[in-house]
Amino acid sequence: MVQNARQALGARGEELAVAELRRQGMEVLERNWRCRHGEIDVVATETVDGRTTVVFCEVKCRSGLGFGDPLEAITWAKLRRLRSLAAEWMRVHEVTAATVRLDAVGVLLVRGREPTVRHVRAVG
Repeated sequence: MVQNARQALGARGEELAVAELRRQGMEVLERNWRCRHGEIDVVATETVDGRTTVVFCEVKCRSGLGFGDPLEAITWAKLRRLRSLAAEWMRVHEVTAATVRLDAVGVLLVRGREPTVRHVRAVG
């Protein structure tokens, strides 16, 4: 039961993160892409001045600040893994010449309050 509540919180947080990325003009290519090495929460593209960047995004969601801000859960080890997963995604999708960026989205869902969504670009 606890796992289901955690999964529901994560799913809601991811929905809000994706909505924020789209609001910023990004095109979401994939969600929850998995390979044998792990999972990428969101893969998107962002085009600015005719240049497209592939964005690999880690989403962290929390229901309170008792364990810190959601973005604090994104450690250097997590970023190292995301970098490796991004390289695998690029290989599998045969994307060779692209600008790549790692982003993070922290979502805070406190009962009775409006959700807080923070997008940080180029985290690693």
